[in-house]
Amino acid sequence: MLQTIDHELLRTFVAIVDHGGFTHAAKAVNRTQSAVSMQIKRLEEDVIQRQLFERQGRRMLLTSEGTTLLGYARRILDLHGEALTMLRQPDMIGKVKLGVPDDYVMRFLPGILKSFSHHWPLIDVEVHCAPSSVLLNRHKDQLDLSIVTREVGNEIGEILLQDQTVWVVAGSHTTHQQSPLPLALFEEPCFCRRHACNALSRVGLSYRVAYSSPSLATLQAVVGAGLAVSAWMKSLVTPGMRILDEADGFPPLPDASIVLLRASDTPSPAVAGLAQHIIEEFKL
Repeated sequence: MLQTIDHELLRTFVAIVDHGGFTHAAKAVNRTQSAVSMQIKRLEEDVIQRQLFERQGRRMLLTSEGTTLLGYARRILDLHGEALTMLRQPDMIGKVKLGVPDDYVMRFLPGILKSFSHHWPLIDVEVHCAPSSVLLNRHKDQLDLSIVTREVGNEIGEILLQDQTVWVVAGSHTTHQQSPLPLALFEEPCFCRRHACNALSRVGLSYRVAYSSPSLATLQAVVGAGLAVSAWMKSLVTPGMRILDEADGFPPLPDASIVLLRASDTPSPAVAGLAQHIIEEFKL
């Protein structure tokens, strides 16, 4: 009769790999270190009958057999979790339509989707990328959830984060010293664009909007190449960018709010689940 593998042994095995050793794995699976050691000994000697780990100093390295088992173990545990989700909470399946500006795709979306997929692997997430102004017009009838940017004091929905709007320039360039000042700004309508232009006009700085795009990635590329100065939220500033302030002759800009919009006051469990994961990600 074909021998089976206890999924708890596999869970401990994967935890050792993911957490880099027996000590941290023991905390992850809520067992003592000696219990974890006994589980691996049982897995190696009684079930697999192969050595799964070898020590190199303080490091635990997988043997070739351990590497083979790891792939199968992850698949088995994923299927186990998927089956329990389906049987225990059959309402947590379906599709959620999420609207988000591309500003936040790289900064926030990976963590949100990874966490959500881990807990609810059977829900399909349909991501719609568009500027906040477009999402505001679509969120009621075309989207379940939307993450958008709003002016402070003009928020609707649930505030996820309030952030400072800052001037940015490539750290290795002096583009901010040019006159007229070349700007790379979001397309109209965008209140960050309006605030930036108004602020420069108030202090008498001559400028021109040299580049305009709905995409943050495009603006980052333009600024990174030393072609222009831009303005966006501080949480979106990437390495290699320098923040300009009043010491550089640049006026302060108003803060902005990132908010979560729900299309319905009585969302499905799937929509409510994703909303909660979004909220938790912005707390980090």
